[in-house]
Amino acid sequence: MGDRQGFLKHTRQTPTYRPVPVRLRDWKEVVEPFPVDQVQVQAGRCMDCGIPFCNQGCPLGNLIPDWNDMVFRDRWHEAIETLHATNNFPEFTGRLCPAPCEAACVLGINQPAVTIKLSEVEIINRAFAEGWVTPVMATRSTGRRVAVVGSGPAGLAAAQQLTRAGHDVVVFERDDRPGGLLRYGIPEFKMEKAVLDRRLDQMRAEGTEFRCNTEIGTDILAADLVAEFDAVVLAGGATVRRDLPIEGRELTGIHQAMEYLPIANRVQQGDLDAPTISAEGKRVVIIGGGDTGADCLGTANRQGAISVHQFEIMPRPPEERDSSTPWPLWPLMMRTASAHEEGVERVYAVNTVKFIGDDSGNVAGLQAVEVESKVVDGRPTLVPIEGSEFELPCEMVFLAMGFTGAETTGLAEQFGLDFDPRGNVARDDSWSTNVDNVFVCGDMGRGQSLIVWAIAEGRSCAAAVDTALMGETDLPSPVEPTSQPLR
Repeated sequence: MGDRQGFLKHTRQTPTYRPVPVRLRDWKEVVEPFPVDQVQVQAGRCMDCGIPFCNQGCPLGNLIPDWNDMVFRDRWHEAIETLHATNNFPEFTGRLCPAPCEAACVLGINQPAVTIKLSEVEIINRAFAEGWVTPVMATRSTGRRVAVVGSGPAGLAAAQQLTRAGHDVVVFERDDRPGGLLRYGIPEFKMEKAVLDRRLDQMRAEGTEFRCNTEIGTDILAADLVAEFDAVVLAGGATVRRDLPIEGRELTGIHQAMEYLPIANRVQQGDLDAPTISAEGKRVVIIGGGDTGADCLGTANRQGAISVHQFEIMPRPPEERDSSTPWPLWPLMMRTASAHEEGVERVYAVNTVKFIGDDSGNVAGLQAVEVESKVVDGRPTLVPIEGSEFELPCEMVFLAMGFTGAETTGLAEQFGLDFDPRGNVARDDSWSTNVDNVFVCGDMGRGQSLIVWAIAEGRSCAAAVDTALMGETDLPSPVEPTSQPLR
């Protein structure tokens, strides 16, 4: 390593966020620029630890100590080559991944971990600024055609890998633009869409074709797709939203998060003059304490919500790593997103039991009860605490409780796909479904998970498809197929 005592001399430093009153006035990314010399200092904290558990913590197997050393030594061009060797889209993961690599950092045993994400995003930002990110053209044409259904991170990773292997790849997307949740789920203040578009431009230049406004199962029948292409990769995500079927659910003003967030993104892209669902002037409750709930929170505050409460049914996590998740496991601990700094009351261990409406059929409040964990019939169960019931007035509710699996109608019915007990498309150890020459990767086969897992699965699925078509492959395969959403 460049500085063997860097972790002894320097403390962890990360970029600051733009002041709350400033960033709430726009939709630009919230992170302030970080001086390059300080990025190198932080990279120098990477230890010569012998066994880099960060590599194991990253599903992509990123060569983290290698490119940290290159950043420290001012060898940026080598750093992006090393980073791209394992990760097609470090500009996405560097902004959006929760960094299981940092949770597994050896330094993190008794000190704040190395700022791995900081190095990652600075490497790719520098690479784009210097013009180092150029099309990687295939050295041959195989004459084989592959269809990729879905243009989220898994589909994009699979498509780019297969295109570079020499196959003719067409990506089908039912929305009007490619990107999946990167486009219409992630708010602009977390990742500006220009970051996505520049990578899509590279993929088009490499030969990947995108066909948008095209839904397989409706606009193109599954049988026709199989007949036209030598292989099909399904990467449609886990899009069935978890609902809250309680009294009052039908009231106006209660929306799924993925009904709300895409509209805000379309306003920023110029498709709409104003959002058709807006939190302006409203008291908002977000049910769900995860990242999607935080995305709703940041969006509501930028639209001018009067107040926002965010409900989480689980107890408040500890401030430091819980003993139940020792290093190098992903730690159970309190996490605060940038949106939480912008105005919210976070409420833990609470369950919503009823929505209250006004005379016009609009939501006007909700009833909730505090819960505690008890063992019932041998299983930990959240049970209501007697006498803890309360009401909270609100004019808008967003349901951000995650997804239950892949869609079972339309495409899935036409293909005749099998599903596993968890609601995901079933697959074997070669990423194949029960249908010949049809493969599945990402959340559609894994279940709701992280962006870094989606990219890793897309890369591995591409290697499996290449092997099936050509008998062998030079493409890397970082992960094995599983339906378990492991971090």
